[in-house]
Parts: sequence; C-alpha cells; structure tokens
Amino acid sequence: MLLRVMVGGHFINLKKQKIMNEETLVKMKSMKFYGMAQAFSSCLEDGQLATMTSDEMLSFLITSEYDDRHNRRIDRHIRNARFRYSGSIEKLYYGPERNLEKNQMMRYAECDFIDKAENILITGCTGIGKSYIASALGNQACLKGYKVFYTNITKLFAKLKMMKADGSYLREISRIEKQDLLIMDDFGLQALDNQNRAALMELIEDRHGRRSTIITSQLPVKEWYDVIGEKTVADAILDRLVHDANRIDIDGDSMRKNKKLRNL
Repeated sequence: MLLRVMVGGHFINLKKQKIMNEETLVKMKSMKFYGMAQAFSSCLEDGQLATMTSDEMLSFLITSEYDDRHNRRIDRHIRNARFRYSGSIEKLYYGPERNLEKNQMMRYAECDFIDKAENILITGCTGIGKSYIASALGNQACLKGYKVFYTNITKLFAKLKMMKADGSYLREISRIEKQDLLIMDDFGLQALDNQNRAALMELIEDRHGRRSTIITSQLPVKEWYDVIGEKTVADAILDRLVHDANRIDIDGDSMRKNKKLRNL
C-alpha cells in the first residue's frame, strides 16, 4: 500500500518523495553546494521543509550556500596568510603606557586604509606587541574578504634568494604583488645587501599606490635609511613607503615580561 499525504492540495507519495530528496542531496554535493546541502538536510530532519513556501525554501537554501562559501573563503584567506599570531582587534591592550589609541585602531579595523592603498608602519621595542597588532589587523582584513600575506622579512629575503636560483622568483613576486595587504614583520634586524635591497625596492614599487603594506620594526623610521643602505635606493623606497603612511609608535616595557598581558 502506498503511503500518501496531502501537501498544498496535492497527494504526495512519501517513499517517492524520500528518494527525490536523497537524489537532490547527492546532486547538491556533487555540484559542491555544501552549505545548501547541509541546510536542506537539516530541514528534512526537523520537518521544517513542510512548513516553508517554495519562495521561503529557495531563499533559505541560497542564503545558506552564500554564508557557507563566505565563511570558507575567510578560512582560506586566514590559512593562506600564515599569521604569526591569531591576533584579534578586540583583545588588544590599550594601557596608557603603550601609547596605543583605541579609536585609531578601530579606524584601522574598518580596513579603509586598504581600499585607499595606504601603508601602516608599526615601531617599538622588542616584545612590545608589534607582531600581534599587525596580525590582528591582518586577521580583520581577512574577515572583510581581503587577501593577506604575512611574512618575517628576513625569511622572505632568504626565500627570494633561493627562488632566484631556481627560476621561480618572478612568480613569487607576482603572487605577493596581488595580495591586498602585505605584512612584513621585523624589518631592520640586519642591514640589507644588494640583492635584498633590490627585492625590497621591487616589492614596494609594485605595490605603491595600488596595494597596502604593513611593516613592523624595532627601529624608528629615521634609522631605516642606514638599514637599507645606498642613499639613492633608500630615498626611493622610503619615499614610496613612508609618504602619507599611517604610524603606530608603541611605548612601554616588553609585553613578554608581563604574564598577565602576554599575547595581548
């Protein structure tokens, strides 16, 4: 005997309907509509499907798929960025000794500086939280859908030197240039040689006026000339990098010395 129920003025064969629903789920997954498949499966389990109009169901499925793809895209951006810390704007410490303004950070968290292709320079003594702040801004950018790449600048230069040897240098430079936000951490730990100086010039030149860059350093900006070396190149780099840049100059003691404030 066929089991039938009336829905919307029509008799529905429940066994046939179940088979159709299972086939629909298989098709959704095969087309990689994972958010839609999960939402449809949940509706079947809790009986919500029978209470929705066709328009409501369509809207619900599309919204579920959109949200799933959006969240997976954010997760992918964060993984690809390779942040040093899982930094968060909400967890920043704004003690008076730090000279870190909350209003200023909230403005940066809107990521308008990325839309305007502006740079941010973060300076302060070792252990004071520069890398965490840069990571927090980078994570915030990922949440807003921007592509971000985080790197220790010494490791980046070493990697680029190896890529010069195997012929993949230009491809890597092109990949970095396409990032909406490039974060270069720990600039100035050692003076640049000719090859590193040329690589930095190329990176800054490619991004100038088109993409945003965040640089952290223990050294005040006025000492960056000596780190770069060769005055003509240093002038060219810093003119593009520093002119109209946003500045965060942090004061206070090392955060690592204070267990209570560690990782803030």
